[in-house]
Amino acid sequence: MAVDCFSHARIRPHDFLLACGDGNNGLTTLRWSTWGPTSAVGSGLDVLNDCQPYCAAGKFHAYPVTVKLDRPETWQQHPPLKHFTRLQLVYTDRKPPELPRNVTYELWE
Repeated sequence: MAVDCFSHARIRPHDFLLACGDGNNGLTTLRWSTWGPTSAVGSGLDVLNDCQPYCAAGKFHAYPVTVKLDRPETWQQHPPLKHFTRLQLVYTDRKPPELPRNVTYELWE
């Protein structure tokens, strides 16, 4: 399962916020080709604010990505459950200029 910014357990989420503090980065239109106990793979859009000239005045841009979730660990808030602790993105077309083609995020508890 994936745990979102609000500590909600989600299976096959349609969207997933990456920037919990300010909402300037998130995944949308997610479609999952596989979802299992040890990993999940899907595709969607990474929607990212360019924050130019600053975030409140910035524009959001969408970039196609492949998404992989893995490294399940016990969820401390609900010990009988496991949640994915790593999210990997691969930009499949254009990518944000400041990011590499492959990005890995450690997910929160």
